[in-house]
Amino acid sequence: MAVPKKRTSKAKKNSRKANWKRKAAKSAQKSLSLAKSILRGKTTSFVYRLYVDE
Repeated sequence: MAVPKKRTSKAKKNSRKANWKRKAAKSAQKSLSLAKSILRGKTTSFVYRLYVDE
Protein backbone atom coordinates (compact mmCIF):
# COMPACT_ATOMS: atom_id res chain seq x y z
CA MET A 1 0.00 0.00 0.00
CA ALA A 2 1.27 3.48 -0.88
CA VAL A 3 2.29 5.65 2.04
CA PRO A 4 2.64 9.43 1.72
CA LYS A 5 6.12 10.83 2.25
CA LYS A 6 6.96 13.04 5.20
CA ARG A 7 6.87 16.75 4.61
CA THR A 8 10.24 18.49 4.06
CA SER A 9 10.96 21.17 6.64
CA LYS A 10 11.13 24.85 5.67
CA ALA A 11 14.76 25.06 6.76
CA LYS A 12 15.81 22.18 4.51
CA LYS A 13 13.77 23.56 1.60
CA ASN A 14 15.25 27.05 2.00
CA SER A 15 18.75 25.63 2.33
CA ARG A 16 18.42 23.67 -0.91
CA LYS A 17 16.93 26.65 -2.73
CA ALA A 18 19.73 28.94 -1.51
CA ASN A 19 22.35 26.43 -2.66
CA TRP A 20 20.71 26.21 -6.09
CA LYS A 21 20.60 30.00 -6.40
CA ARG A 22 24.24 30.30 -5.28
CA LYS A 23 25.31 27.84 -7.98
CA ALA A 24 23.30 29.72 -10.62
CA ALA A 25 24.77 33.07 -9.58
CA LYS A 26 28.31 31.68 -9.69
CA SER A 27 27.73 30.23 -13.15
CA ALA A 28 26.27 33.52 -14.40
CA GLN A 29 29.23 35.44 -13.00
CA LYS A 30 31.69 33.10 -14.72
CA SER A 31 29.97 33.42 -18.09
CA LEU A 32 29.79 37.21 -17.79
CA SER A 33 33.46 37.36 -16.89
CA LEU A 34 34.33 35.16 -19.87
CA ALA A 35 32.30 37.34 -22.22
CA LYS A 36 33.95 40.50 -20.90
CA SER A 37 37.44 39.10 -21.33
CA ILE A 38 36.66 37.99 -24.89
CA LEU A 39 35.38 41.46 -25.76
CA ARG A 40 38.44 43.13 -24.22
CA GLY A 41 40.81 40.75 -25.97
CA LYS A 42 42.45 39.53 -22.76
CA THR A 43 42.17 35.84 -23.49
CA THR A 44 44.69 33.87 -21.46
CA SER A 45 42.93 31.10 -19.54
CA PHE A 46 40.79 29.47 -22.21
CA VAL A 47 40.81 28.45 -25.86
CA TYR A 48 38.17 29.41 -28.39
CA ARG A 49 37.94 30.02 -32.12
CA LEU A 50 37.33 33.61 -33.14
CA TYR A 51 36.62 32.78 -36.79
CA VAL A 52 34.67 29.71 -37.83
CA ASP A 53 36.14 27.92 -40.85
CA GLU A 54 33.59 26.22 -43.05
